[in-house]
Amino acid sequence: MLLLQPDWGQVGQGFLPQAASLRDGQQLFLAAGILGATVMPHNLYLHSSLVQSRRWIGGQGAQRRALAFSTWDTLIALSLAFLINVSILVLAAGSFYGRLPQPVTDLSEAYRLLTPMLGTSLASVLFGVALLAAGQSSTLTATMAGQIVMEGFLQIRLPDWKRRLLTRGLALIPAMATVILFGERATTNLLVLSQVVLSLQLPFAVIPLVWFCGRRGLMGELRAPLCAAGQQAGCAPA
Repeated sequence: MLLLQPDWGQVGQGFLPQAASLRDGQQLFLAAGILGATVMPHNLYLHSSLVQSRRWIGGQGAQRRALAFSTWDTLIALSLAFLINVSILVLAAGSFYGRLPQPVTDLSEAYRLLTPMLGTSLASVLFGVALLAAGQSSTLTATMAGQIVMEGFLQIRLPDWKRRLLTRGLALIPAMATVILFGERATTNLLVLSQVVLSLQLPFAVIPLVWFCGRRGLMGELRAPLCAAGQQAGCAPA
């Protein structure tokens, strides 16, 4: 971003919703992919488990402090993810849009073109390191969330090597099949489609979570405050 020096006024305008975007299916498709890639529904189960892993001594006051720290953890993590995704979009738009005869649709192509566009090989190196870090963090959280779901909801307990083999196999088989059948460039479309699927799954994870957290019978005095305010406004009691 320092090398690109984008027009921050135009960047700010890009945050404003545009009516034309709602009528453009391709833009909506990409926006859904960005949402799914940033939030990821399985991370909700992972964070719920991490909250339970905290140890507190001192009753309800300590529990509230632990929940407050967990809220800050999530807020900071999602804010950083938001900034990273914004940076990628601004970098792509500022580097490639209107400057090339054909649009850049492949990550490897973007990696190759960043050096001549920005005038230094450092740009491509940083881009590659960022992609590697994103892949590692995504793999780590997905594996941990899968373990939590298998052990907590399905009551399936497997040795670590079996679980890793199963999860890696389920992830690699579709990717390898796509490359073999449709070529290397199809992996980008598969990546975006998988993120859109994650976005479509978000309501099935968020709505039950919000409902459970708002029930006094499950959460006691630690139920979600928004639900408590809604009940005071006339909502059905939990």
